Amino acid sequence: MSQEFNLFINGKYRPSSSGETLSIYNPNDDSLVTDKVQVASEKDIDDAVAAAKEAFPKWRETAGHKRAAIMNKFADLLEQNADKLAKLESSAMGQPITVARAMIKGPAALWRYYAGYAGKVSGQSFPPDEDGTYKIVQYEPLGVCAGICAWNGTHVLAAWKMAPAMAAGNTFILKTSEKSPLAAAAYGDLLNEAGFPPGVINVVTGAGAVGGMLSSHMDIAKIAFTGSAPAGRAVMQAAAKSNMKIVSLELGGKSPALIFDDAELDNAVEHTSLNFLRNSGQICFASSRVLVQEGIADKYIEAVKKSMEGAADKMGDPADEKTAYGPLADKKQFDHVMGFLQGAREEGVQVLVGGDRKGDKGTFVMPTVFLNPDLKSKVYTDEIFGPVISVRTFKDEEEAIRLANDTTYGLGSTLYTSDIARALRIAGKLEAGTVGINSAFNTSPQTPFGGFKQSGIGRESGPEGLKGYVQPKTIHINMNVKPKLAPMTSSST
Repeated sequence: MSQEFNLFINGKYRPSSSGETLSIYNPNDDSLVTDKVQVASEKDIDDAVAAAKEAFPKWRETAGHKRAAIMNKFADLLEQNADKLAKLESSAMGQPITVARAMIKGPAALWRYYAGYAGKVSGQSFPPDEDGTYKIVQYEPLGVCAGICAWNGTHVLAAWKMAPAMAAGNTFILKTSEKSPLAAAAYGDLLNEAGFPPGVINVVTGAGAVGGMLSSHMDIAKIAFTGSAPAGRAVMQAAAKSNMKIVSLELGGKSPALIFDDAELDNAVEHTSLNFLRNSGQICFASSRVLVQEGIADKYIEAVKKSMEGAADKMGDPADEKTAYGPLADKKQFDHVMGFLQGAREEGVQVLVGGDRKGDKGTFVMPTVFLNPDLKSKVYTDEIFGPVISVRTFKDEEEAIRLANDTTYGLGSTLYTSDIARALRIAGKLEAGTVGINSAFNTSPQTPFGGFKQSGIGRESGPEGLKGYVQPKTIHINMNVKPKLAPMTSSST
């Protein structure tokens, strides 16, 4: 597997037809990683779509066990090349090498999970009743699909999109983020080695303009997007204005964590601080609004302060195996988060710990805890996407649910209590697509992932993820029509 900066179209690497490139800087020390990443032009996108369109008929007819074998081989290659891919991902967006490695091996399991579905997408049949009609429902692939990945979990997001599409018999164009394109750019060699025919999977990169080309393309049947809410709206509008393509969106959140008086305190602190800080808080479903019942609030605040202070000492060079928490993805994201911190200071929000950058180079931000921000404060209402939590208190279960649901988002949520009946009761009332009980939420290949409200449309992962890449076709057969008999001839007597 070689390091690649080119586009991967129709089974081959090639430079951008426009010659446009983008630069990647290491967020650890601001050093230039490369200035040679190729940005896809409109012609490149047209070529990728044409290749996928041409490859679709044969790929959809490829026997399920053969498609599964190719998918499983690709999963093997991801694992075998995890160290190399992790270094590329880490150098581009600052993910600690241990986290980057785990976020490559995890997607391998997703590829294997969906490989098990290849050739097993079954339909239904219904016998004739009074109408004399035999009814068949069969599920067919959509055709050419596209996926746009956010930068915080390239390989997980790519697997959520591509693996079910492959299992169902679709072809695909993957657009990586301009912040983290290096590891996915190396997929081409692995895809060829795994045995994917040319054109079945194509990989391009670029900023929002490239995503717009995919969203508005007339020959793409579906687009799956992960990113910000404003960008998601733009994708949806482009899809509607072009060919009304199917759209699935995962748009982030401002997830709550509810901690009740009877919670196991050390566990709640660990999951709302150290586990929250995975990927430096750059996780869409991380619980950044912590709501603590009054009886345990003082103990929690003291403990979370100590935990966050300790976490700052584990922040450093993402290439170091001992580093737990790295920098933010790039200067733009750093400025975005620092803007929230500055705004909170101007509002007079109490800072328990952190609240500023760490060091004088790179894009490091101290783990930060705000206490009792106003319900309309931006640090409480808006997605920060950094190592920042806000802590407020509540009196009872009713107030906790009201505060938790008081947001335009609905992606994730967690709650901590030793009362399982309470846990299940509250889980049913939380307006969120995912709920973690006594733990930060962790995704699983077996279960769907997605949000309520403005956190998106559709689901990825699990059986629901597969359903997003097939379309039902209904066939009715009139069983009352009698077949015509061939006329008798002299030769037949």
